[in-house]
Amino acid sequence: MQKYGISIIVFTVFWGLIGIVLPFIIPKGPNRRLIQVMLMLTAACCWLFWFCVYIHQLNPLFGPQLKSLTARVLRILWGSEF
Repeated sequence: MQKYGISIIVFTVFWGLIGIVLPFIIPKGPNRRLIQVMLMLTAACCWLFWFCVYIHQLNPLFGPQLKSLTARVLRILWGSEF
């Protein structure tokens, strides 16, 4: 479980820096607030997407379960006879 925690912490810190720290470094200008909001939303969406994909890979869904007879028939029909 430790190896999973390390990657979650690293990516959370990475996107946290982009979404929380980087907006304060933006120089003053007419579009400063817009750029800050864009950085925060981008970081939040990218982190959430990464997190969902990462968590999904920890417990993957399995494909359809075929009966032995069905698998044999498909092998014959698809040309890879056993």
